[in-house]
Amino acid sequence: MAGVRVLTGTRKGAFILSSDERRQKWTIGGPYFPGWEVYHVKASPLNPDRIYASQSNSWFGQHVQRSDDGGSTWMPVGNQFAYDGIPGNHQFYDGTLRPWEFKRVWHFEPSASDPEEVYAGVEDAALFVSKDGGSTWNELSGLRESGTGPSWAPGAGGLCLHTIVLDPKANGRIFVAISAAGVFRSDDHGVTWRASNRGLVSNYIPDPEAEVGHCVHKIAMHKERPEVLYMQKHWDVMRSDDGGDSWYEISGNLPADFGFAIEVHAHEPDTIYVIPIKSDSEHFVDGSLRVYRSRSGGWEWESLENGLPQQNCYVNVLRDAMAVDSLESCGVYFGTSGGQVYVSSDSGDSWRAIVSDLPPVMSIEVQTLP
Repeated sequence: MAGVRVLTGTRKGAFILSSDERRQKWTIGGPYFPGWEVYHVKASPLNPDRIYASQSNSWFGQHVQRSDDGGSTWMPVGNQFAYDGIPGNHQFYDGTLRPWEFKRVWHFEPSASDPEEVYAGVEDAALFVSKDGGSTWNELSGLRESGTGPSWAPGAGGLCLHTIVLDPKANGRIFVAISAAGVFRSDDHGVTWRASNRGLVSNYIPDPEAEVGHCVHKIAMHKERPEVLYMQKHWDVMRSDDGGDSWYEISGNLPADFGFAIEVHAHEPDTIYVIPIKSDSEHFVDGSLRVYRSRSGGWEWESLENGLPQQNCYVNVLRDAMAVDSLESCGVYFGTSGGQVYVSSDSGDSWRAIVSDLPPVMSIEVQTLP
């Protein structure tokens, strides 16, 4: 019987929530790395037992952990990240007196074509790749050196490369999103890059044609239609129909166009989900918790609130804290700053809490198991 694992990163450790395909009864594994911030946990799509975790601590720095048995045991790997060949947590200058510092890994993206290949987005914003399951890492330095790197500025959460999207149909095409620089695209496995922000408008940038400086919170893609990208931006929900060459707004009838998470239904490329919040200073909407779904690619939105608290609820959902499974009836999951993890086993029509008292949730990733 098929099942799912919900890989959950929190402020005080990682947890693995497991169920069968009915998604009614759950077992809770963890905490793994208790007391440590775990920014992201993600499994290889080619090897369900291979899982990567980003473990960080203000005293002991950043560590990468890998499990090869589905999370039962873990081992540290590849903790010698390096900018320009300089390993470890450090600061260096790129010729412009701009300091770059390795603080943490925000996101892992294992390859769907090579079981040993995995990408990592880090703070300060840089992209790394490992060809040996995370044992060793090399920076794809063409991103920082693409010409606009010295002008990148941090968002409120830092200068972080938080999203990596690998195009499953165009070999070598990679999209990344950086706060607060924007979206960048490579068509040659990360050797060269160009900004992909045409059509984005940010009130805090005086130049409406600015190539970089846009605070993109998350981008998402459906594997069957990779030329279409969806974006949750710092103000505005956006869509691109040409592989990021241009963007237009689809915020429509949403109650607010600010938020962090955006996700696409596993089987319906036109069905997308967002969780709006009031503003960049008020990370909630009117004391209620609501997911919004569009079945039209963003032209019309509907509120999904069945089973979610509608009074005295002031939680937030971060950019990596929403995901879907690929079961026949697509499941949708999200975790909150209040430590709740919710599941909908009917594509968002109804919701229930898997667990309610975890530490604040940083990330949610879902494995669909055979």
